[in-house]
Amino acid sequence: MPIIEVNGLTKAYGGRPVVDGVAFAVEEGEIFGILGPNGAGKTTTVECVEGLRVPDTGTVRVAGLDPIADRDKVTHILGVQLQESELQEKLTVREALELYSAFYPDPVDWRELVARLGLEEKLTTRFGKLSGGQKQRLFIALALIGKPKVVVLDELTTGLDPRARRDTWRLIEEVRDSGVTVLLVTHFMEEAQRLCDRLAVFKEGRVAALDTPAGLIRRSAGGGTVISFDPSRPLDDGELAELPEAATIERRNGRLTIHGTDTTVNAVISLLARHQITAHQLRVTDSTLDDAFLELTEAREN
Repeated sequence: MPIIEVNGLTKAYGGRPVVDGVAFAVEEGEIFGILGPNGAGKTTTVECVEGLRVPDTGTVRVAGLDPIADRDKVTHILGVQLQESELQEKLTVREALELYSAFYPDPVDWRELVARLGLEEKLTTRFGKLSGGQKQRLFIALALIGKPKVVVLDELTTGLDPRARRDTWRLIEEVRDSGVTVLLVTHFMEEAQRLCDRLAVFKEGRVAALDTPAGLIRRSAGGGTVISFDPSRPLDDGELAELPEAATIERRNGRLTIHGTDTTVNAVISLLARHQITAHQLRVTDSTLDDAFLELTEAREN
């Protein structure tokens, strides 16, 4: 049985649907990502999973429990790091950990969390004096202190510098490796591609696609490989149209961009050689999650 099940979830504010028939399931032990533009319904959906909002219709189950009807039980299964989290500025790291430990009958030893998260030297530091990365480490510790089966992390690395972001990614991987299922809300493509086993891409309150990061990239119109170059002289449209496995061909200011596969790359090189055309500023790159995301959330609106 999936550890999180969402079926037919809807939520509207002032008659405007924010979440419109969302359905997905999260398997135990995976990092499941929710990705989407601002206003797509990501946070509202997650707040329904957390029991912070009551759905208008549909069902949500966490380990078989209703987050609203079984709130007390769910709070001992689910750890949460909210999109916007703050503590009293004068509260020290030690005081925060001791306070949150008191909320649970059988909390994890917070000293072990401190060691895992590299906060040993910050125990007497007040919250207001912590760096952004240190605050995020503390919030992870607070989310894990009740020995949850599932932890929800909502835009965890927003505002962090690149080093702190990568350090936080490693921590999330360690959390998953310890046996905790992770539900991750993010808008960073690199973060989603690196961390998530599967992704639900939200658009206008609905799930536009659900797959692995690699699966979403393969499903994008761009295919797996992007070839771009400035030809030394024009290429015949008919010959370009016959390139094998070429999904799309774009011309912009004389530059050609062809989305295809490795087979397409070889065919392009052969075509250029036959006509003795030089490819200036030739670039061959893999399609990314950015490409798939933009197609899923923007291209269909045109």
